[in-house]
Amino acid sequence: MKLSRRGSLRAALVTSVAVSALLLAGCSGTNSSDDSAGSGSTAASDGAWSYKDATGTTVKVDHTPKRVVVLNDIALSFIEYGLEPVGTFGQLTMAKDARFEGLDTDGIAQLGTGYGDIDLEQLAALKPDLVVTSVYPTDEKGTLDDTQPGYGFKDLEQQKQIQAIAPVAQVKWGGKGEDVIKDITGLAESLGAKESTVAEAEKRFDTAADELEKVAKEKDLSVVSMYADGDGAYVTRPSDEPTLQMYSSFGVDLVNPKPEGFYWGIYSWENAGQITGDVILLSQQGYQVADLEKQPTFADNAALQAGQVHSWTFPALDYASQADYMTKLAGWLEDSEKLS
Repeated sequence: MKLSRRGSLRAALVTSVAVSALLLAGCSGTNSSDDSAGSGSTAASDGAWSYKDATGTTVKVDHTPKRVVVLNDIALSFIEYGLEPVGTFGQLTMAKDARFEGLDTDGIAQLGTGYGDIDLEQLAALKPDLVVTSVYPTDEKGTLDDTQPGYGFKDLEQQKQIQAIAPVAQVKWGGKGEDVIKDITGLAESLGAKESTVAEAEKRFDTAADELEKVAKEKDLSVVSMYADGDGAYVTRPSDEPTLQMYSSFGVDLVNPKPEGFYWGIYSWENAGQITGDVILLSQQGYQVADLEKQPTFADNAALQAGQVHSWTFPALDYASQADYMTKLAGWLEDSEKLS
């Protein structure tokens, strides 16, 4: 049985705010490489706001940002925590992203239709106080490449154009899943998310994690997370994907791909028959079940034939989103049979 994670997170946030309030008086609304503020999000006594992001940059605004434009992966978390972003961007539009179903997106501007497609004039018209995106490690050690733009930005030139409109904060999307959740939660709370809302979400998270751990132990099923397209099948390496790393820590037996490589193990369609697992979590992007059934080397996959294929939506890394997905995953495992 897991203990509530809320206490340790709250203590860390309170300590950070108390110390940083003494350090941040007179902060300006710019990005700075000054590391004196320490890590995390803070609000100084004069109303200034500061956040040391994953790149080591201390993002400073002279007030708590209210008009925030957010990468859709993180916008989901903000909405779950009761915040109202003014705009979002990412690989999918909100209308095409299954994760936004059931969430109130009224008044949130869609700034583009695909990766790197950000309407800068529309962004400027929103008059954002802050833009939030993520940054992915480039290897299993967690290395960040500062020569590359933040996730969702077309290139460094576009990132500079965006930074001319509003400060940009980047959240690390790598390592342990629960650490990423804590980072995003702390950022959301610094922007006004209510502690009671977060606490209730964390309570649901703990309940769902306990149930997932229980079912995973009882059923002893192997689970493979994958994406597929015309070039082949891409199996996610669990240790390199924060959410899957977290599920592994809860006892879910996630399949490691045989091909070497960071994040993905890539199989050509000629070799796709090597992919095994009792349950498949299939990316909501790319090939779907009907497409997989047309692949001669994959059509006889045991999980595919047994109908034990479910949507991998890349659930947002917040307590509420993860509670919902883990509850679904536990139900899928409960209803599945061991095939190998």
